[in-house]
Amino acid sequence: MLPQCRCHDEPYPVPKFSLVEQDVEAFASQLREFLTEFDECFSRSESRENLHRYVVGQFSQVERKSIEPIALLVEGGQVRSMQRFISDVIWDEPTLIKKHHAVVGNDMGDPAGVLIFDESGYVKKGQDSAGVAMQYCGSVGKVENCQVGVFAAYASPQGYALLDAEIFVPETWFEESHKDKRKKCRFPEGLTFKTKPQLAVQMLERIEKSEALSFKYVVADSVYGSSPDFISAIERRIGLTYFVSVPGETLCWMQQPSVRQRSYKYKGQLKTKSYVPPGEKKPVKVSHFAKSLHDVFWYRRRVSEGSKGPIEYEFTKRRVTLYREGLPGKTVWLVIKRTIGNAPSYSFYISNAPTGTRLKTFVWLSGIRWAIEQCFEEAKTELGMDHYEVRKYPGWRHHMLSCILAHFFLWHIRIRLGEKSAFAYDIAA
Repeated sequence: MLPQCRCHDEPYPVPKFSLVEQDVEAFASQLREFLTEFDECFSRSESRENLHRYVVGQFSQVERKSIEPIALLVEGGQVRSMQRFISDVIWDEPTLIKKHHAVVGNDMGDPAGVLIFDESGYVKKGQDSAGVAMQYCGSVGKVENCQVGVFAAYASPQGYALLDAEIFVPETWFEESHKDKRKKCRFPEGLTFKTKPQLAVQMLERIEKSEALSFKYVVADSVYGSSPDFISAIERRIGLTYFVSVPGETLCWMQQPSVRQRSYKYKGQLKTKSYVPPGEKKPVKVSHFAKSLHDVFWYRRRVSEGSKGPIEYEFTKRRVTLYREGLPGKTVWLVIKRTIGNAPSYSFYISNAPTGTRLKTFVWLSGIRWAIEQCFEEAKTELGMDHYEVRKYPGWRHHMLSCILAHFFLWHIRIRLGEKSAFAYDIAA
């Protein structure tokens, strides 16, 4: 599924996925045994059987992996029973997620592990599915009527896996005009609006609470890198390093400016205000700084990312002080990546990594997001992650959780057996 990452500039390679045909015979029995790990998350044996049937259907070669085709395909499947299981039956989600983190930790856990946060969009018809709205959909690259999920993934020297998922519900869904829709979609009582970065922080807290996964780095795009909530949540955790994208309009100082204070009276009270004196240099946009930098300060490096294998970019890094509400904020690493050619495009990142961090670590982190992108690609092409037709809030969650379990099961088999070659599977018959 993924070419192995073999770049001399990275701390460790992330392996590719592979199994062999002779492993198919034991596949069905191993899947059933694997899913027994989550038995206590369901109060009835019927629900446990439906989880097994649903995941079996996700591994099948049926063209459309939504509830009805799966129920009609797998042995013992019933359409209404499976619909109830996905959309209406209560799952013990906290326990299921905690157990999933534990099995991922057993197979893939590493002190230098990377948490990756990203989103994935799913184009939908109509206006009745939970959280659906006209919003940016990354899978089609434009604003579309869609649902958007925020996901957490994990990468280590042993592999990569999805860890958790939350549906992003636009703020309009919490207005009075959507009251009936929230009821029809079975929104949990007390659910309130959360931004995508706030959903990511919620998942980070769950990952930490499970105490099952070791990790050193957190990687995310500019939606999260521009969020004070997200950055503050990571900075509160000692020893955790973030590497996040930021927009080209981000302002910073190349040298930290001096700050003075002046006194003034407000409603009879004496107050003080901090300010940067007029003689100091103005903050600059990171995009302007990048374009002004001479070629001698750029370093050409290979980055292993995506299905096309290693790609070369040029990188530079600087210690900068971020601009925050007119004053100098935190001092961080600014890392800039640009394409090679006469009209380069630029990507910008900030990191709280230690002062002595080498460029090769940043080069590696700039490419590690392919791990979650590969999770999405594999789950969509192999498991029908984007084939669902449920409308209710619990149904979306349950479908995504089943995809997360199914995707990791393949990695569990691969890790148990060691390095093998790829195979095709169909266990629905």
